[in-house]
Amino acid sequence: MKQNKITSKYLFVTILNIVITLAEFLGGIFSGSLALLSDAVHNLSDVAAIVISFVAHLIGQKDRDKHKTFGYQRAETLAAFTNGVVLFVISFFLMIEAFERFSKPQEVKGQLMLIIAVIGLVANGISMLVMKHDSSHNLNVRSTFLHMLSDALSSVAVVIGAAIIYFWKSNLVDPLMTLLVSIFVMFEAYKITKKAANILMESNPNVDLDEVKKIVLAFPEVTNLHHLHVWRYSDDLIMMDAHVNVTEKMSVVQLEQLYMKIGQVLKEKLGINHVTLQAEYQRGLKENMIVLNKDD
Repeated sequence: MKQNKITSKYLFVTILNIVITLAEFLGGIFSGSLALLSDAVHNLSDVAAIVISFVAHLIGQKDRDKHKTFGYQRAETLAAFTNGVVLFVISFFLMIEAFERFSKPQEVKGQLMLIIAVIGLVANGISMLVMKHDSSHNLNVRSTFLHMLSDALSSVAVVIGAAIIYFWKSNLVDPLMTLLVSIFVMFEAYKITKKAANILMESNPNVDLDEVKKIVLAFPEVTNLHHLHVWRYSDDLIMMDAHVNVTEKMSVVQLEQLYMKIGQVLKEKLGINHVTLQAEYQRGLKENMIVLNKDD
């Protein structure tokens, strides 16, 4: 039911952004506003980004199979990474164009720009609010929400710029607003891209490894912890695998019970919800928690 709601939201936001983009392209051309055209290009990239996120969302719902034994959830992480990179690149080129406009100001029709900008602001605000609810627990939805948020802020800047141009005839405001919005979007794009890249690189999701060791070694049956790997597979799944040295003559039943106890404590205290342990007796007894790849 929840996934169906997210799917409907993606569809609604996609259609709304196509309408916004067409309106701003036409408005930018006829008014001569770079800020309006940059907002239209921004919205055009968002339409593509939303489609990518939407497709990734659909793929991410697929069950595990023999080709993807972990499942397809990382499709959404890939989409978030792609969207972040696209936003960063587009913002960079808009900044260059804004600097050129500073040296060669162009006349802008403030009234038309203002009307289109207000329409864009209302539509972008609606899109942002639609995606906000699910953005806190899904990186892919969050990347889409950030696109909508950047669009809304961009529209605010364009509205302010249009008002100044219309009432005070200051054409330099147009590239200034473009520059400010681009800087903000680049900053937000950097954050979402970095987080997605860390997931794809299977980085440690800020889990305290010393605390992991402390928890595991607190069990009297465990004498050492080594070959430890902790990574985030998706927004909902933090994984860990490790080798543990245990006391002599533990049965399979006892080991299974030990694994369950360790996994439960790690989940409760550190949020690690998929734990795989390998029991050993002498092998690796003197190894450290993190072992170089050549020794794995």
